[in-house]
Amino acid sequence: MSFEIIPAVDLKGGRCVRLLQGKASAETVFSDDPVGMAERWEAEGATRLHVVDLDGAFGGGPAQTALIRRIARAVSIPVEVGGGLRAPEHVEAVLDAGARWAIVGTSAALDPGFLEGVCGRFESRVIVGVDASNGRVAVDGWTRVLERQAVSLARDAGAAGACAIIYTDIARDGTERGPDLSRTADVARAAGVPVFASGGVGGLDDIRRVAAIPGVAGVIVGRALYTGAVSLRNALAEVR
Repeated sequence: MSFEIIPAVDLKGGRCVRLLQGKASAETVFSDDPVGMAERWEAEGATRLHVVDLDGAFGGGPAQTALIRRIARAVSIPVEVGGGLRAPEHVEAVLDAGARWAIVGTSAALDPGFLEGVCGRFESRVIVGVDASNGRVAVDGWTRVLERQAVSLARDAGAAGACAIIYTDIARDGTERGPDLSRTADVARAAGVPVFASGGVGGLDDIRRVAAIPGVAGVIVGRALYTGAVSLRNALAEVR
């Protein structure tokens, strides 16, 4: 499989936004039309979309399912969806809304039974989001940091049957100052399943460096696409 560059479409209050380091108070609105933005990224060559329900992440349950359904219907490429999926019925809801994959984070980190249960029930459709601060797992919409190490959760997620891992360095997310290559490589070595890197991409050089890490299948890019620091068409041409 070729290296993927995956545009992020983060939803808050029905709009397409980006947060700085995951902080709800540090919000930039980039579009009032998330469906149109999803269509734009598909037209520019994206092979999948990364959609996050930020209201769900902070609220603890899906909040934008209707909008997610509209996005999934508007594009022909697959969509992965996360944000507040903390119960099996939450996972089922976004898959029923048209998501190809559901991304679980908080409950996967806190409850091994939940992790094994959803990976078994929704085989090949569960991605585990390993969100970390200084290598330690963050949960509850990134508002709480555990003692648990990201590599431990990645290892357990792969063993439980997750089809992939998304590793996000929350200190770098939205900053465009470059991803944490060393910790991304550590997670990729531990996971045993494909890893997608997220957080901090600010230019083509960052994408090149991530693409060179063994076990990393792609990178999620958010703010840098919306500010124009990265052209999706150019970036795709680079990795192809």
